[in-house]
Amino acid sequence: MKLFLKGLVAAGLSLCASLSAAETIVVASTTSTDQSGLFAHLLPAFEKASGVKVKVVALGSGQALDVGRRGDADAVFVHDQIAEEKFVADGFGVARVPVMYNDFVLIGPATDPARAAGRDIVAGLAAVYSAKADFVSRGDKSGTHAAELRLWKQAGLDPASEKAKWYRDTGSGMGPALNTAAAMNAYVLSDRATWLAFKNRQNLKIIVEGDSKLFNQYGVMLVNPKKHAHIKAQPAQRFIDWLVSGEGQAVIASFRINGEQLFFPNARK
Repeated sequence: MKLFLKGLVAAGLSLCASLSAAETIVVASTTSTDQSGLFAHLLPAFEKASGVKVKVVALGSGQALDVGRRGDADAVFVHDQIAEEKFVADGFGVARVPVMYNDFVLIGPATDPARAAGRDIVAGLAAVYSAKADFVSRGDKSGTHAAELRLWKQAGLDPASEKAKWYRDTGSGMGPALNTAAAMNAYVLSDRATWLAFKNRQNLKIIVEGDSKLFNQYGVMLVNPKKHAHIKAQPAQRFIDWLVSGEGQAVIASFRINGEQLFFPNARK
């Protein structure tokens, strides 16, 4: 009996030690994954499956990658493929792994004063430019901001460098940018997930959607421990592996707002 009790106590102490020693990793990610509610849906399932806690630092994709470069995060989960590939090529990330996708949408006033509505985003932006209609830009080095600048370039236009009065560079995250657009009754490029989660729509609605140019891929990368020896590579890799596993992909697919799916898993293993 004494041996049994000793074993029980030892097991209890071992369990307490393992719980107190639970790893916490830092993931630098985008405002869209955070403000849409995806992480609130996703992380409890991962933490239950792994025992690993996750602290999210939500910034624009460019800023999140900078956090990874400095070694202030263990993994980076963003949506700017060109910048992600450079992050890996420069040795700051071990590998880039596709996780999921959704799309961008052009949001604007319900009255659509620029007559930008349709399925052609380049034509839609050209119409906004021609009408000099108020447009809100995130201006924060985010994946959405990078996509917006690419789309203006495809239209042969550059209102940011022209410093046009109707083009409002806010330097803010997606939620605040949408709030600004709602207050101004202005156009703004948004990821669909944050738009679906956004409550303060006022008179805004989707103006342009469905163009293949609006495809929005998300990828995750382990920060290279050869650059920063303190990186918690093992638990961070466990997070990445879980995201692209059948379980992680199913949890992503199950995230919905008002019955509408926000992200579509497409990890390729």
